[in-house]
Amino acid sequence: MVGKAGRVLAIRRAIGELDATARRVVGAAVNELHRELSQALDRREEELLDSEPALPYPVDVTLPGTGPSAGGLHPTVQLMYDLNDAFAALNFEVYSGPEISSELYEFDYMNFPPDHPARESMDTFWLNDTAGRHGAERLCLRPHLTGASVRYLRRHRPPLRFVYPGRVYRNESTDARHERAFFQYEVLIIDRDVPLTAGKFLVSTILDTVFGRPVRTRMRTGFFPFVEPGFEIDMECQVCQGTGCRTCHGVGWLEVMPGGSPHPNVLRAAGLDPNEWTGFYVNVGLDRLVMMRYGIDDVRLMHSADLRYLGQFR
Repeated sequence: MVGKAGRVLAIRRAIGELDATARRVVGAAVNELHRELSQALDRREEELLDSEPALPYPVDVTLPGTGPSAGGLHPTVQLMYDLNDAFAALNFEVYSGPEISSELYEFDYMNFPPDHPARESMDTFWLNDTAGRHGAERLCLRPHLTGASVRYLRRHRPPLRFVYPGRVYRNESTDARHERAFFQYEVLIIDRDVPLTAGKFLVSTILDTVFGRPVRTRMRTGFFPFVEPGFEIDMECQVCQGTGCRTCHGVGWLEVMPGGSPHPNVLRAAGLDPNEWTGFYVNVGLDRLVMMRYGIDDVRLMHSADLRYLGQFR
């Protein structure tokens, strides 16, 4: 109303077009209007300055503002991305399979015998209304990632190299070292005449990425239904550097992952000739690697959604 582009100034400019008598009358009225408006604005300004602030604390508007707090990746997700980048640099594909699977892929194709205890409900979360069913009709939350290898191999032709990270589910009691839902990371190479040294290289790639330096490892023979031959893969204890401590029970080594060549029956389930194709597979608990990477002593913290814990990794 009273600014440079206001209506009062526009009226003042138009006064010159009036006759002398009208100019006096209109000019006096405009001056009175301007005075009343100015006084009203001054009174309102004083009221606002004297009123209580809307905020419960004083604010200095001349200070820089407070930016929003930045989030961060969960440490397990960060490690997953680190491993994905490391293997992508080696021309590995990153694959993701469904979390709801079936007895066919998780046990039958993986060479588990029909009476294997892992098939029982005490170990595996079976979906409702699947009791009495078998094979592809008996659905479950995937108890491991290994069944995804057959899914991938049935859709692609070798030679192949791929990784498949993801969450798995086990029906077990939770404690400082066990959870019902946790992450695994699997790596698989399928080619002709894959040597065991290739498996050693996969293990070294994983551990070097986790710890940022070379880590001593060893491979011991072990049995798993889906590999032949199978290995228990140990790493040197990073707490005592191999001299023996409570963490490694005095032996200087920690078991970190199973591995081995895919069993011929698994290759046949994928539609491959085991006389022509072979490979090497490793599976590692991603949460356990995160615990070793950051010195975390309770796996339950990983899935607690506690911001005091998560805020340390931003």
